[in-house]
Amino acid sequence: MNQLLKRTITDLVSENHVRASVLYYFGVKFYDYKIETLEEVCTKLGLNADSVISGMDLVVDERVSTQNQLKAYPAELVTEYLKHAHYLFVKKRLPYIGQLIDGIKEVDFRYKSLSDDLKSIFPMFVEDFIHHIYEEEDTLFSYVDKLSRFLSSGKGASEIYYLMERFSVREFALDHEAHENEMEGFRKFTNDYRYCNEADLHIKVLFTELKRFERDLLIHAKIEDEILFPKIMQLERQAKLKFYDLSRRN
Repeated sequence: MNQLLKRTITDLVSENHVRASVLYYFGVKFYDYKIETLEEVCTKLGLNADSVISGMDLVVDERVSTQNQLKAYPAELVTEYLKHAHYLFVKKRLPYIGQLIDGIKEVDFRYKSLSDDLKSIFPMFVEDFIHHIYEEEDTLFSYVDKLSRFLSSGKGASEIYYLMERFSVREFALDHEAHENEMEGFRKFTNDYRYCNEADLHIKVLFTELKRFERDLLIHAKIEDEILFPKIMQLERQAKLKFYDLSRRN
């Protein structure tokens, strides 16, 4: 029998804080089962123990970058990859962090004020974050899709001409840079996600997750800055050449 089954939830999460996220996706809030073993929790909730253990075994806190692979993709596939990342941020990562913050009850006195402030600040951050990524999808990603369709089919020429006149990828890139440090406030607020040895496990898990989320946002922003934006500008150059060619024919 797998030895993980006989260990308590608290012990497993203390050993690797990211395991708390695996448990969350199986419907287990680690702080609700402090003394129960993994086997007891799986039995109580009717979970497949092998699946839970497999999820824990797959936890790797340093993700292998896919940037080299994305460089070979056309712009419209890069935007699909980024939209999927947006979906994971909104539907999985942010709800998990929100659940961690809402679930904070009794903590070491050094973290009481901070945890209370997080409960007020985090919902506002989520609202602003979701607004930003949906705006990005409705403007920049939509622009990429229309450019690609024009270049492949020649349809929508007048719309593309109008969009290229009023849409500036360079301006969008500059605005994007202003949003890249969205987590800067949380980093300062939590002293660079550092905690003392006496901090509660709940705080350690929360800080670990906030740090992971910031890292993934920075990777996401780097893909947009270094891969997507240059590809969009290349599409614009191709569209201008196509317009020039069409004008010569007419």
